Amino acid sequence: MVNAANLYNPLTLAYLGDAILDLHVRQHVIMKLQAKPNALHRAATFYVSAKSQAETYDALLAEQYFNEQEQDILMRGRNAKSHTKAKNTDVVTYKKSTGLEAVIGYLQLAGEEARLQELLIKIVALCEERERR
Repeated sequence: MVNAANLYNPLTLAYLGDAILDLHVRQHVIMKLQAKPNALHRAATFYVSAKSQAETYDALLAEQYFNEQEQDILMRGRNAKSHTKAKNTDVVTYKKSTGLEAVIGYLQLAGEEARLQELLIKIVALCEERERR
């Protein structure tokens, strides 16, 4: 049986994935920092910037984190023709971040909550690892 989440445009999946990742990161930085909104926003930006997401994309690919279906969504998201321009980043970085966001959106729509939470936790952990370097 084909999962209906597969039928969505990868940019639509990325649109949803962006919001889900942003919410997850906001909750994380609130719990971690317990600071004022301006400081929280600056901290959250480290996790959700296109550059950070592209680095996470590369790290997850290198460790072969994604299953076959997620890999397909990742590539569809990365290769999707977007009619918007990347802000403050190059096209390759923007496309990688879009691919990662598409997987997050896909997992949400597919109802794969456990895998989604696992991925979100992994993304935060990879960002924090980079921050410590």
